[in-house]
Amino acid sequence: MATAKTITFVSFILFISLALHAFAEQSALGPHCGSNPPTLNASSGAGHVEKLGGLDSYVTGFPISKHAVILVSDVYGYQAPNLRKLADKIAAAGFFVAVPDFFHGEPYDPNNTSRPKDAWLNDHRPEKGFEEAKPLIKDLKSKGFSAIGVAGFCWGAKVVIELAKFTNFIQAAALLHPSFVIVDDIKEVKVSTAILGAEHDNLSPPPLVKQFEKVLSAKPEINTFVKIYPGVAHGWTVRYDVKDEAASKRAEEAHKDLLEFFTKHVK
Repeated sequence: MATAKTITFVSFILFISLALHAFAEQSALGPHCGSNPPTLNASSGAGHVEKLGGLDSYVTGFPISKHAVILVSDVYGYQAPNLRKLADKIAAAGFFVAVPDFFHGEPYDPNNTSRPKDAWLNDHRPEKGFEEAKPLIKDLKSKGFSAIGVAGFCWGAKVVIELAKFTNFIQAAALLHPSFVIVDDIKEVKVSTAILGAEHDNLSPPPLVKQFEKVLSAKPEINTFVKIYPGVAHGWTVRYDVKDEAASKRAEEAHKDLLEFFTKHVK
């Protein structure tokens, strides 16, 4: 019979293995980052495109609202129809919503062999997105938005977590199937934070999400929401097939939780 020490050691080794695997995946665009690419559509959504903070941005909702939400896309960018559909859904709840083009017209294209994923990522680091988010947030505040929430998907989650390390940018942060985010990032969070993770995700596997939750639970001064959704994989909230009823339903569950989080904490 295995001793308690042996079980503890095996559990530790398993966690380290998962963490190292996740780190290796996140040092570049992992295979899950590029799975189920959307068919981009510049005319999708009920809103329109305008400049915010120097960035082309899909905007939708109520400009007279005092509450704004920014959605930071995954590697496929701001023209993804499902992402814009989610923006419209959040806008219908009374928010002004912006989906910026942090890739300046060059979303990741897995079929473009002249721009392999590592080369593309080198020119579109999340850290660069974080710097470009600052003037966008300043622009929104100058327009009268007193409370701002930001949600990031995969690549975009790293942009959001960087914003969440400060108290002067946003009031609430949400990470959906995050990439590039590590435990040390979570330790620096200073605003209300939600993490929506997938049961099947090599980039942020459930043990890592549980580590995030443990760190957040030690911060009683901020509001948190952490949930691992069963039966789904990385990207399920925005890269689902709308013709697949089950996939749509699973995505809608996450959308509902995200909207409830913003309704509570962006005010």
